[in-house]
Amino acid sequence: MTSVPAPTATDSTDSAETSHGAGSAAAGALPGDRAGAYRVTDPLDTDYYGVFADIGGAERDAWSRARVLISEYGDRSAAQWDAGEYDISIVRRMGELDLFVDGIEHEGLTALSPLAAGLVNMEISRGDGSLGTVLAVQGGLALRTLALFGSDAQKAQYLQPIARGEILGSFALTEPDHGSDSVSLETRATRADDGGWIIDGAKKWIGNGASGGVTFVWARVESPGADDHGKVRCFLVPQETEGYHGEPITGKASLRGIHQAHITLRGVQLPADAVLPGSHSFKDASTVLYATRSGVAWSALGHATACYEAALQYSQQREQFGKRLAGFQMVQERLTQMLSELTAMQLYCRHLADLEASGGLRPTQASLAKYHNTRTARRIAATARDLLGGNGILLEYGVMQHMADIEAIHTYEGTESIQALLLGRDITGVSAFA
Repeated sequence: MTSVPAPTATDSTDSAETSHGAGSAAAGALPGDRAGAYRVTDPLDTDYYGVFADIGGAERDAWSRARVLISEYGDRSAAQWDAGEYDISIVRRMGELDLFVDGIEHEGLTALSPLAAGLVNMEISRGDGSLGTVLAVQGGLALRTLALFGSDAQKAQYLQPIARGEILGSFALTEPDHGSDSVSLETRATRADDGGWIIDGAKKWIGNGASGGVTFVWARVESPGADDHGKVRCFLVPQETEGYHGEPITGKASLRGIHQAHITLRGVQLPADAVLPGSHSFKDASTVLYATRSGVAWSALGHATACYEAALQYSQQREQFGKRLAGFQMVQERLTQMLSELTAMQLYCRHLADLEASGGLRPTQASLAKYHNTRTARRIAATARDLLGGNGILLEYGVMQHMADIEAIHTYEGTESIQALLLGRDITGVSAFA
């Protein structure tokens, strides 16, 4: 196995620590050790084709900062996921490490290349999928929406606090009855007699939507005679506003370490300047979603990497029938299969970042990366879980948690079916949407 130099977990400089080789995973573990003794979470930085071998400078620095976060978060991840708890203090720490900028170009925000943003997403998701979703919500969706469409006054008040994790941000587009067909959203914004706005409606699956902070609510304007009547616009809504109610969704079997909310908006009164002046249509919401779709492909890569490395390490430590699992032909074939699929995911992500950096990335190209990588991550996770046998369902091994969390990213930012229809329309010239 080829490994790239790993970014350090002790600092965020451009230097790198020596990565683990293929044989080092078994160091310190003895056949027959109790389950908890298997070191199945040590990162190996698997990169068989050297896809990331040339990364240095600011991009490696960003990757290192993400590694620092996961190193600090450590063993709390599985326990909080198991309990369904959301530790919002970690959001502030992510802000301190400047991890929310997600390649957003704006004065006052750190310039981060698409590759650096992807590596951050990959590394955080490899450690904890719930934190990967925090990154996507706080940075990719909320901060990007404000940076792209907000007024100077809105940005002056909220841009830096959201980027630093001091104020939580959420992005409210999906509704209880409108997921894939979110273009049909029913939440309404009506102009009040005083020139302000009244918002009525409901949203669902909104990360950070019940955790305090601000919510960027997408609503259809109900104002006959106005230029924007019937148009979809975005509104900045402080969550303490009267009529705004967010309730964390319970019973989730995926992304249990972040709260996602069911929001009701009943007569929510907002000032005239609550609307983001740069938002004029549903196309603007799509612009945000297209930008974050690449991040889902990187997140899937992080999950899949964690599953593959856990399976590899486990096979090098676990002894059955008188020898370690790694010595069985069937196990080696499964590891090879996983590695081949993981390498393809890496190549997708690296070229995706190159396309985006050149300004040549088309939305459907991001859709293809998301479509391929979440599907592939599911297969890798399933194979890893099976290879770990009974231990595969235990959270301490990590694979089961990643396997469950992959199910969420496979769905959000556009389901597999929606991505297929977007791609199908692009390659055939014929729309198959209803």
